Amino acid sequence: MTDPIADYLTRLRNAIKAGHRVVEVPASNLKKELTRILFEQGYILNYKFEEDGPQGTIKIALKYDQVNKVNAIKKLERVSTPGLRKYSGHKELPRVLNGLGIAIISTSKGVMTDKEAREQNVGGEVLCYVY
Repeated sequence: MTDPIADYLTRLRNAIKAGHRVVEVPASNLKKELTRILFEQGYILNYKFEEDGPQGTIKIALKYDQVNKVNAIKKLERVSTPGLRKYSGHKELPRVLNGLGIAIISTSKGVMTDKEAREQNVGGEVLCYVY
């Protein structure tokens, strides 16, 4: 697998389209941070790290609206790819849907949202957009 972040996002996208409540993805430190950010921002209901095997798995409970059965995540979009990395300084960080969505940034101070990166005046690699 050449792009584990794209695989992570694709597994989430496929589970949402299929209407699944829970999705399992292979774990890594970066995927754990992405999951933590999605939970803190309210895009997923809950998550759990399981240490089975050499790398473990992450179980993610997806968040749906009770009435309309609509998922909280409308779109997951990969920005920086292994073939074409996208970097932004702290002054040029992207705003997703005028601040309604989030951009997940990998900085020297860890993985964080675009709002947190602006507050800390750090730039980095723009991993993905979520809205």
